[in-house]
Amino acid sequence: MLQPTTPNRVPVASRWHLAHAVAAVAGLALMLAGLAGLIDARGGLDIDSTRVGSAPVTLFQAKCAAPGPVVVVAHGFAGSRQLMHPFAATLARNGYRAVVFDFPGHGRNTAPLGGEIGEPERADALLASLSDVVDYARDLPGGDDGLALLGHSMAGDIATRYASAHPGVDAIVAVSPYLSLPLDQLPLVNLLFVYGEWEPGIIQDQGREAVAAVAGIDPERVDADVTYGSMDDGSARRLVIADAVEHIGVLYSAASLRAGLDWLDAVFGRAGAADAADAGIDHRGPWLGLYYLGVLLLAWPLALKLPIVSAARQGAGMATDWGWRRFWPIAVLPAVLTPVLLWPMPTDFLAIAIGDYIALHFGLYGLLTLALLWRAGALPRLGGASVAALLGAIALVALFEMLALSLPTDLFVSSYLPAPHRLGTVAALFAGTLIWFTADEWLTRGPHAAQLGYAFTKLLFLVSLMLAVALNLNELFFLVIIIPAILMLFVVYGLFSGWIYRRTGQPLVAAVTNAFAFASAIAVSFPLLG
Repeated sequence: MLQPTTPNRVPVASRWHLAHAVAAVAGLALMLAGLAGLIDARGGLDIDSTRVGSAPVTLFQAKCAAPGPVVVVAHGFAGSRQLMHPFAATLARNGYRAVVFDFPGHGRNTAPLGGEIGEPERADALLASLSDVVDYARDLPGGDDGLALLGHSMAGDIATRYASAHPGVDAIVAVSPYLSLPLDQLPLVNLLFVYGEWEPGIIQDQGREAVAAVAGIDPERVDADVTYGSMDDGSARRLVIADAVEHIGVLYSAASLRAGLDWLDAVFGRAGAADAADAGIDHRGPWLGLYYLGVLLLAWPLALKLPIVSAARQGAGMATDWGWRRFWPIAVLPAVLTPVLLWPMPTDFLAIAIGDYIALHFGLYGLLTLALLWRAGALPRLGGASVAALLGAIALVALFEMLALSLPTDLFVSSYLPAPHRLGTVAALFAGTLIWFTADEWLTRGPHAAQLGYAFTKLLFLVSLMLAVALNLNELFFLVIIIPAILMLFVVYGLFSGWIYRRTGQPLVAAVTNAFAFASAIAVSFPLLG
């Protein structure tokens, strides 16, 4: 039972309530069900891994199936081969051999990515990597049965560039591509464009214009799900808009997966299998949702088993006169000043694309917040906390997050655990994220903290990033695309933060663990540069 306590005292829990036990059991059940579904998504497939140069490569094919056409499946900027597994598994179950790989600087590829965004050196490095993997794919048994390319985002552009320079590609599926080739230089290859309904219009418009070019009509007149041109001469193009998904969700959409499969079946004359109700479409999205819901349900009661770090709740809201009047200037001013101050500054101090700017944004934002907290006489402090309990709580939270979140995400979603060659980058990013999370956790916690202040500062951070994009659109445009991912991380780790704080009474526990989680996610996701 929870012992009676004053509003500023941390309750001591000697046992779980019934609700906690139910949540723990339900959480474990959902996690196990989700894992079972994710493992079953690999059922009936032979999955073999190798390396082509520095690139990790994975081959998907149906067990005991005759060799079929090869599809080289390539991920986008800040992605990895795991992100493309839904397409690879769907194609493999329908008689294709799907090859996924990590581009230089991405995932577990130890080779850095050369050049800057938009520079020929960058495109050349990506093209060379794709070319090596295509050569590997062509050398597979029966590799002359046909070749298609499927690329997401950045890789959609690289696929069209490759096909323009290398005859013999039968089809391209470009998922949410941002094309750099002029329309009149696109390859004469049967080309499918797939976009998410919630993606920026500027991206969707490129596909619409490319389809309109072969039909000789205005882009506004292009209808989705209609094929224009002729497959006989390789001029066929089609536009598909997957409902209710964005730039990442499009990779898990059943509509996207079916559209890609139907297009390749039509090109290779393999109609029939895809006419089935399910057609082997990968459905890992709901299983992932179940698993992560289970993690959240389990985390809530487990937080009650953390050691109490501070007997009295710490945070800027310890002051009885805190509230919104003192809170909002400290919250708002750094959000506005950070992108303005960083606008003229170089952002290439780390060998990681865009991630170096995010590290600077976190760091400066946090320093400005700390400066304002200092003026308000509310700087973070241990407040009599037990150092041993603080370190123990941090270690327990970090262990749970690694086992329950990081490892499964790395296996089933995208690269999430840092490889050895990225640890230095994780440390550098951690220096920036720790400053912001320390300042933000302290600002938003305490018995008299501003109501909804925690959610408000996360919204302000996203607004601040959008201001940075508006000031430097050419270099930071990609931040627009990853805003949904950052928002999702804020929600998940924000829930963890609240439960951790209510048990430990010390904002620094979640500040350290959340800062490391964000630093690791950024360092692992964004490509390392040469």
